[in-house]
Amino acid sequence: MSHQYTAAVIGAGAGGKASMAALTASHRFNLVAVADIQAEARAAVRELYPGVLTFPDHAELFAACPTDIVCVSTWPPSHLDVTQAALQLPLKGILVEKPLADTHASGRRILELIRARNLPMVVPHGLLVADHSTQILQRVHGGEIGQLKLVEIQCTGWDIINAGIHWLNFFVELTKSDPVEYVLAACDTSTRTYRDSMQVETLAVTYAQTASGARVVMNTGDYVTISEPGANTLFRLIGTRGAIDFYGWDPRFRLLNADHPRGQLFEFEQGNVTNHQRHLENLAAQIDRAQPDYSIAEGSLAALELCEAAYVSIRNGGVPVSIPLDDFTPQPPADWQPGLPYSGRGGGRNGRRLPPRPPQNDRAHRVAHTEEE
Repeated sequence: MSHQYTAAVIGAGAGGKASMAALTASHRFNLVAVADIQAEARAAVRELYPGVLTFPDHAELFAACPTDIVCVSTWPPSHLDVTQAALQLPLKGILVEKPLADTHASGRRILELIRARNLPMVVPHGLLVADHSTQILQRVHGGEIGQLKLVEIQCTGWDIINAGIHWLNFFVELTKSDPVEYVLAACDTSTRTYRDSMQVETLAVTYAQTASGARVVMNTGDYVTISEPGANTLFRLIGTRGAIDFYGWDPRFRLLNADHPRGQLFEFEQGNVTNHQRHLENLAAQIDRAQPDYSIAEGSLAALELCEAAYVSIRNGGVPVSIPLDDFTPQPPADWQPGLPYSGRGGGRNGRRLPPRPPQNDRAHRVAHTEEE
């Protein structure tokens, strides 16, 4: 019989609830304790899971009942502090919710600390374990739509950081971590929307391009019109020999290629095992074989860098932000207003007489901040 591991969940919000349900559904784990700063959240946990201990903060939980694994499911800005505290325990594994943190630097630090312990880790991106989306990855990587050129994402009722972290993570996986050269984003914030304790956009478009030329265009916001009726999320994957449409968590996709010239719909049963449970049981398997696998965490960190780059682009007036983000240097505000007549004064360059384009792999070409020569 497989070994059973004791578990604690820090944070009883949406991610924490998903972890609690997955832990109790799996024979690999024994949910022992939950911490949350809200008294009503703790009361709800006790009602749903009698016998599970509850605590008002993670420090008190860690002191009273250290466990084999910890699920860090608090809000992103607290992930680093909670993870650092958890790593003082004799842990066997850890789950850190997505996004890994509120910034790429903090997310990177979390991964560094966990790697230094050689500790098994999972980040529960559901599209990486769901049946329909894993088959999409296999078909794209197997060349069934040719070379992937464009990923268009339409998502309503969500935003760059809370949903885009999933969607951009899937783009990273689709492109096999092809290095992203730059991110360009614009957004409207007029409704002052917040979600999951984070300030988010009313409407946004995020654009990124990889070194091989694959593009992603992601539309997010309070109300985004989806081009397929009845869907609240749409992915459109365009390749040189076909296309795939799918609908986020909805377990189906439509494939159009030479073998399916009229388009073939593939549908999947939901099943009783949640995506969170699959990730946690993958964590148990890592612990069993004493062999950590950080590939999903690395992809999640790459997606977080794209999310942050989108916000950096927005804060800097919609400029292209080069990746790696650490290399990006903000430029002075531009006084150039596209669409207005050119006065003939104040410098500039003639777009009819541009110099030859630099090589496509020239990093200096990424950000397009060309000054008058």
